[in-house]
Amino acid sequence: MLGLMQNWPLLCHRIIDHAAAIHGKQEVVTRSVEGPIHRTNYAEIRARALKVGQQLDKHGIKIGDRVATIAWNTWRHLEAWYGIMGIGAICHTVNPRLFPDQIVWIVNHAQDRIMMTDLTFVPLLEKIADKMPSVERFIVFTDKAHMPQTTLKNAISYEEWIAEVDGNFQWKEFDENTAAAMCYTSGTTGDPKGVLYSHRSNVLHALMANNTDALGTRASDTMLPVVPLFHANSWGIAFSAPTMGTKLVMPGAKLDGASVYELLSTEKVTYTAGVPTVWLMLLQYMAAEKKTLPDLKVVICGGSAMPRSMIKAFVDMGCEVRHAWGMTEMSPIGTVGALKPPFENLTGDARLDILQTQGYPPFGVQMKITDDTGKELPWDGKTFGRLKVSGPAVSKGYYRVETNILDDRGFFDTGDVATIDGHGYMRITDRSK
Repeated sequence: MLGLMQNWPLLCHRIIDHAAAIHGKQEVVTRSVEGPIHRTNYAEIRARALKVGQQLDKHGIKIGDRVATIAWNTWRHLEAWYGIMGIGAICHTVNPRLFPDQIVWIVNHAQDRIMMTDLTFVPLLEKIADKMPSVERFIVFTDKAHMPQTTLKNAISYEEWIAEVDGNFQWKEFDENTAAAMCYTSGTTGDPKGVLYSHRSNVLHALMANNTDALGTRASDTMLPVVPLFHANSWGIAFSAPTMGTKLVMPGAKLDGASVYELLSTEKVTYTAGVPTVWLMLLQYMAAEKKTLPDLKVVICGGSAMPRSMIKAFVDMGCEVRHAWGMTEMSPIGTVGALKPPFENLTGDARLDILQTQGYPPFGVQMKITDDTGKELPWDGKTFGRLKVSGPAVSKGYYRVETNILDDRGFFDTGDVATIDGHGYMRITDRSK
């Protein structure tokens, strides 16, 4: 017997619909690539995302077609995400920090039809555009006044492009398992591999991220994602923050200590997420200028392990520090290092010991460690083994690659070697591949 609940597809554009309807006036603030601070809100982002969808539809972009972005964290990039996904096309975020030949390989493998980019990357793309024949048009995230002369094919400024339509458009209808987004992982061996997220996986991942012991922001919070939209889904923040109506502060291209501090301070940011290199620049700037951040409550760090001294510096500021670990193949959250009841009253080195772990998985991520034969190993905090994961936002394959990547129980081998203790806290100790 089946339940009698409505079949309500989990689609990414429902997130921005909800944010616009319930939290429409909530701000999205950006340090624009052109320079000035730009302010918009969720209602305006949805309205302009509909124009993106309408224009792509006019261009003949169909369900399953790939549309690439190579851009910073800005309001325009966020609009493009929802506009692309809302018509069933696939938003392919390309990492501009890759070597040009890698970008060419990835775009050609994905067969992207349209490329949206920031002013910063126009010179890079001009040098390699002739090697990417599938790209029919380049759209530059700027306005007519700042649009440069360019050799890019059929190039137009984003503002001129969306001004050509009226926004009287409806999102397309499709199955929740339809592909929504794509991100290539360079990994450590072989060619880059395309991870293909579905609408369902992205929405479920957003709900996982909103767990209080994960990213867990509220409508009264302000989140600054330093982690780029082109890096592993921006850790899902582009989806999780709008579901809660959290104010978003986008840093644009400037990630130096002074620039990040200015936004954290002036916008009264309460949650922020990024990598250790950015936090090091921030802490060095704050120490040199004797600055404080009284509004900042939670600092989430991923990408690589945060040094103990850095954790202590944020703890001494009164911030809660949470290590996060994950992979592009996991959408990306795997574990987050919040303190459970047995540890939340610890102080000094004992507290730092727990904060240095990679944390424990939220509901929606299953984890195990095994030996090389696949035998499961104990969670005793000492025995180390191959870390394997399963869940609704974990990859089961790579785009246009036939190789099976799951074990006989459906778990994905992360390539990491780890221990897990009796409380579920995981610690990475090595790489197995």
